[in-house]
Amino acid sequence: MKKGLKIILIVLGTVVGFVLIIALFSYLYFRANFLNFEDKYVENRNLKEIRANEYPYLDRNGNGSLDVYEDDRRDIEERVNDLLSLMRMEEKIHLLKGSGIASAMGDVDPEKGIPGVAGTIVPTPRLGLPTIYLSDGPAGLRIEPTRKNDNQTYYCTAFPIGTLLASTWNTELVQQVGEAMGNEAKEYGIDVILGPGANIHRHPLCGRNFEYFSEDPILTGKIGAAIVNGIESNGIGTSVKHFVANNQETDRLVNDAIVSERALHEIYFKGFEIIVKESQPWTIMSSYNKVNGVYTSESKELLTDILRDNWGFKGLVMSDWFGGNSAPDQIKAGNDLLEPGTNIQWKELIEAHEEGELSERTIDTSVKRILRLILQSQKMKNYDYSNKPDLKAHAKITRQSATEGMVLLKNDDSALPLNKNQNVALFGIRSYDFIAGGTGSGDVNEAYTISLEEGLKNVGLKINETAKKSFENHRVKKEDSFVKPEGMDAMFTPYNPPEMLTDQSTLEKTLQTADVAIITIGRNSGEGGDRVETDDFLLTKIEQELIERVCKSFHANGKKVIVVLNIGGVIETTSWKDKPDAILLAWQGGQEGGNSVADLLIGKLNPSGKLPMTFPVKLNDHASHANFPLDGKPFAMTQMFFKNPDKPEDEKVINQDYTKYEEGIYIGYRHFDKRNIEVSFPFGFGLSYTKFDYGEPSFNLSNDSINVVFKLKNTGLKSGKEVVQIYAEKENSTIDRAVRELKAFNKTQELQPEEEVEISLTFPVSDLRYWDEKKSDWNLEKGSYLIKIGASSRDIKQVFKVEL
Repeated sequence: MKKGLKIILIVLGTVVGFVLIIALFSYLYFRANFLNFEDKYVENRNLKEIRANEYPYLDRNGNGSLDVYEDDRRDIEERVNDLLSLMRMEEKIHLLKGSGIASAMGDVDPEKGIPGVAGTIVPTPRLGLPTIYLSDGPAGLRIEPTRKNDNQTYYCTAFPIGTLLASTWNTELVQQVGEAMGNEAKEYGIDVILGPGANIHRHPLCGRNFEYFSEDPILTGKIGAAIVNGIESNGIGTSVKHFVANNQETDRLVNDAIVSERALHEIYFKGFEIIVKESQPWTIMSSYNKVNGVYTSESKELLTDILRDNWGFKGLVMSDWFGGNSAPDQIKAGNDLLEPGTNIQWKELIEAHEEGELSERTIDTSVKRILRLILQSQKMKNYDYSNKPDLKAHAKITRQSATEGMVLLKNDDSALPLNKNQNVALFGIRSYDFIAGGTGSGDVNEAYTISLEEGLKNVGLKINETAKKSFENHRVKKEDSFVKPEGMDAMFTPYNPPEMLTDQSTLEKTLQTADVAIITIGRNSGEGGDRVETDDFLLTKIEQELIERVCKSFHANGKKVIVVLNIGGVIETTSWKDKPDAILLAWQGGQEGGNSVADLLIGKLNPSGKLPMTFPVKLNDHASHANFPLDGKPFAMTQMFFKNPDKPEDEKVINQDYTKYEEGIYIGYRHFDKRNIEVSFPFGFGLSYTKFDYGEPSFNLSNDSINVVFKLKNTGLKSGKEVVQIYAEKENSTIDRAVRELKAFNKTQELQPEEEVEISLTFPVSDLRYWDEKKSDWNLEKGSYLIKIGASSRDIKQVFKVEL
C-alpha cells in the first residue's frame, strides 16, 4: 500500500513538475516574443556615429546633438526624406512594428512609458525620434489610473458609447466630444487615440456594436468624421477602425467575410470613405478578419488600391493587435505599422528583406508614412503635457452629449416628465449600478460613474427607501457577484451581477410611499465575444416578471411606470413595451449617465435622440440572421499569438471560419422597408415632449448637388430639438434597390414654442448612384427620384420628385 502511494506521489510530482516547466517555458517564450523585447535594441543602437557638424541644419542647439524632430523650419516632406536618408536598414525595419504589449499589461516602468497604453511607435534615439504612444479608445482614453511610487491618479473621462453619439445626429456636438477626448490625450502625453470604430451594425448580436455608430453608412461616416476632426484639432491622431467588415467577434481572427462587391462599396466601405474624405485621419486600423479570402491587413486591393488610390487617404495603416499572418505580406499590401509588435515579426521582416522578398522601396514607403505621423505629433513640438486635463469640463460635455443621444421610445398620457416632488421607487439592479460603457478596448478607467439613483437625487427627486433597502439586501446576499473584474480580466469579462425580482409583499409596502416606479434593464457586452438571443437580446424571465409585477401593482393604484434601458445594443421590446407608460433608451452614457437620464426624466432638457438602427420585432427578422454566429462563442486568445493556418475546405465551419453576407445591401432599415416587415421601432425614430410641423419644401439642382429648403416649426408647448432626415427613392428602378436610403440629415438648434426656422440641406447627386458590378464602378440610374423628408425612415412628412 505504501509502495503504491509512493508511486502515485512520484507520478503526480512528475506531472506537476512537467506542467510547471511547460508553464515557465511558455511564459519565457511569450515574454521574449511579445513583451518588451525592444528596450535592448534601442540601448545597443543608441550610438552617436553621425556627428551633427555633418548636418548643420539639424544642430539647433549648437551642442552637436541631433534634434531632427525639432527642426520645423522646413516642410514635413523635406524632413521625412532627410530622416529616411539617415536611417540604416535595421532602423527602418525596427520602425515598422511596435515595442510589444508590455504597457497594455501594466509591465512598464512609469519613468520609461505610460502604463496602460495599448501600443507604441518605437523610438530611434540616434536620430532624435521619441516613442509615440497609442491608446484605446472609442469612448475615451484607457490608461492605468495608478502608477508605482506616484500618489496622483490618472483617471480619464468615460464619454458616451459610439452608438449613443450617433443617436444625437448632431455632428457639431460630436465634434466637441472629440475635442475633449483629444485634449485629454494631449495632456496625458498620448499621441494617437485608437478610435473611433466605424463598422456597420450588420446584426444586433455583434458584441462590439456599442463601439460602432449605426446600421447606415451615411450616418456612420458623418458622425465618425466629426469625432475625428474634433480629436485631431488638438494635434492628436486617430485610428479609425476596423477596416473592413469586422462585423462579428466570433472567430474574428480567422473569419472570412464573403461579401459582394456591391455590398462592400455601398454599405461597408461607405462610412470609412466619408471619414477619409471629410477628416483625413492620421491612421486607419485594418481589421483581423479576411475579406473574400484575404486578410484585410494583407490586402493590397483594400489598403492601397481602394483606401489610398481611390479615396486619397494620406495617413498610415496599422494592424489590429496581433492581426494578420505574414508580416512581409502586410507591409507589401500597405499595412505600414504592425501592432503591438513582436520579435517574431522583427525576424520575419529582416529575413524577407535579406532574401529579396521585401524591397527597400517597399519598406521606405511605409517608413515615410510613419515618419510623417511622428513629425506631426505633439512630441515633435516639445509640448509640455500637464498630466492634468480639465476632467470637470469634460464631464459637462459628457453629460450634455449623453442627454442628446438618449431616445424616448414611448410616453403615453404624458407620463414624462416627472414632477420634482415625487417619490421614485427604483427597481432593477442597474438603477443603482449604472453601466457607463462596454468592455474591451472601448472601456475607460474613469473616476466615477453616476448611477440613476444618484442622478435622480441630484435633481431633487426622492428615492423610495423600501425599494432601495430591498436592493441592498440583494447585493449583500450576492456579494461575490457584485465584485467588478480588474486589470486584463475586465477587458474580456463583462460585469453582469444577477438581477433581482422584488417580491409582492415588498411591492405592496413600496406602494404606500412611492408615487412612480422606474425599472432599469441593463445589458453589458464587449470585445472578444458576441451576444446571444436567450437572456440577452430577449429579456430574462426575471426581467419579464419584474416588469409584469411592477406594472400591474402600480397601475392598480393609479401610478405610472417608466422603463429605462441602460444597454449597449438592441434588445427585444415588442413583447413587453405595451406594459409600462414610458420607455427611455438611455444607452450607456459614460460616467455622467445617471445625471443625463435625470435631466430628461424631470424635463430639464427635452429628449431629442433618434435611433441609429432598427429595433426588430424578432431577431430572425433581420436578413443577416441566417449568416451570423448565434452561440456567443468567444475568440481563442491563442489565435492572437500564433499563426492561423488555413483549414481544409471540408473542415471549415460556417459563421466561424467564414460568414456569407448573402443579404447583400439589405442591412437594417433597407431590408425591413424593402420587405415591408413590421418593426418595433424604426430607424431614425425618437419622441419628444413637443411637436414639430414640416412645411412644403422647395429644391434646386446646383453644382451637381440637390439642395432642399423648407420651414420647420415647433408647434408644441416645450422647447426642443428635431432631427430632420432626407431619404431618396428611385422610381421604377430597373435594378434591385432599397425602397429608401438616408442621404442627409440635420439636428436643429433649440426651438422655442411657436418658433420657426428655415432648414436647408444639400447632398451630391453622386450619392444617388449604385455600384454596378458589371462595370466595377459607380453608376447613376437616369429618371425620377422621390426625395422624402421625414422624422424617421417610416415617418415621412414631405415628398417631392427630382428628374435626373
